[in-house]
Amino acid sequence: MTGGVEWALHCCVVLTAASRPVPAARLALLHDVSPSYLAKQMQALSRAGLVASVQGKTGGYALTRPASEITVLDVVQAVDGADPAFMCTEIRQRGPLGAPPEACTKPCGIARVMGEAEAAWRASLRGVTIADLVGSVERDNGPEALPSVGAWLAPEPGPAAGHAR
Repeated sequence: MTGGVEWALHCCVVLTAASRPVPAARLALLHDVSPSYLAKQMQALSRAGLVASVQGKTGGYALTRPASEITVLDVVQAVDGADPAFMCTEIRQRGPLGAPPEACTKPCGIARVMGEAEAAWRASLRGVTIADLVGSVERDNGPEALPSVGAWLAPEPGPAAGHAR
């Protein structure tokens, strides 16, 4: 899993506290991360329909639906794609003692266990929403943590507001 997943998840959580769209540059500043790399993650979330990109002077990103309807798996797949983490290459058919293709009609034990682990991992991520992560932030950091982030994300418009996108 790429670091972009972590960044995208954090952005989705803080967007729940925003009163208006937040520019990617402002999100990057909040998290002290590369603006260009974070912008790519936000574009991936936008392509997946998880955030909307609002153009203009007060533009930026906003969640497209309630946080309770966006799963961690949605974000992972938006950023890293839906391809399986394990790709069987049928190594058992290689080398001097390789099995013939007709002897490999079902997945080997390794492919089966990896497939089962992947299914469990995806089910676990599918069972956690952005709203669940918001609740975690509130439990870990107190009920004022996200409202204070929301206030920081939406400074008064002006030349020093940092709204460049």
